[in-house]
Amino acid sequence: MDFSMTTSETKHETPPRALNARRAVSWVLGLPPAYYVLAILIAVAPLVSATLINPNYWFVILKQSAPLGIAVLAQSLVMRVRSIDLSVSGVFAFAIYFASSGFLKNYPPYVTVLMPIVVGLAVGLVNGVLVAYVRASAVISTLSVSAILIGVVQYMSAGRAPGSTPSWLRVLTNGNIHGLSYSVIVWLGVTVLVSLAFRYLIVGRYFRAVGDNPRAAETTGIPLARTIFVSHTLAGFLTGIAALVQVSALAVGTIKPGFDTFMNALAATILGGVTFGVDRGGVAGPFVAVVAFSFLFAMLTVFGIQEPGKLIVQGGIIALAAIIYGARTGRV
Repeated sequence: MDFSMTTSETKHETPPRALNARRAVSWVLGLPPAYYVLAILIAVAPLVSATLINPNYWFVILKQSAPLGIAVLAQSLVMRVRSIDLSVSGVFAFAIYFASSGFLKNYPPYVTVLMPIVVGLAVGLVNGVLVAYVRASAVISTLSVSAILIGVVQYMSAGRAPGSTPSWLRVLTNGNIHGLSYSVIVWLGVTVLVSLAFRYLIVGRYFRAVGDNPRAAETTGIPLARTIFVSHTLAGFLTGIAALVQVSALAVGTIKPGFDTFMNALAATILGGVTFGVDRGGVAGPFVAVVAFSFLFAMLTVFGIQEPGKLIVQGGIIALAAIIYGARTGRV
């Protein structure tokens, strides 16, 4: 038996521990930027304020994050197929106004509950038709739909703020199970359903294929237009649920659409590892990004930084995430 060959081969083999360590480092470096941001914030939090590390305060952060978290899920659906949806502000403004203006007070409660979801679904259908079949620009068409909705609200309100939201609807945000708000439970439930759909249903394979290479996907028989249409329709449906949760979080209605609504949704989606056609963050990445953003804004509030400063920080984070993804793409 030739022992020299065996000894030589053994010398060149990578030790299992070193191989596992290398894989672990590679896995950590491949995580979306949201994980790094949240880890840094948690490490710095005790130095800023003891309140930030209080478990009860984290329940509050999650409750405040629920509407944005569901909106980010919606945004991630369309970005997976290389599209975008900027109509979230319009859906939010429309739903908030009609829920708090008294237009629906003579109808059964379920009408108020279904209204944001129906509006979101209708907007998603319109966006899907425009982007997938008319082949209009996703940015222009979805932004136009949002502008129309906001214009309707401005016209009907005549510039006056509406009244209060129904007190019974606020239970969705104020009610809780062991400290966990019902709205957070809805957010977690939707997140799990989307994750399971991408993992086990054919729609997940279609979305990934279109995101990787739309022309190649269409060549292999995947219905490109239909996949994009479905992504926008589902995104509109989820945006409607997010709008319902946002309505339940408000005591008094507003006619301001909230420019930062879709900006935060877009930023958290990118930070969570989902960009145009790139899905490295899965469903967990955007979830972590939303929590990181809410925690960051809470920390900035402690420092007394107002909205302009928060927008600057938010823009800087988006730019940093884009640089990181650009660098990773360049290395591939």
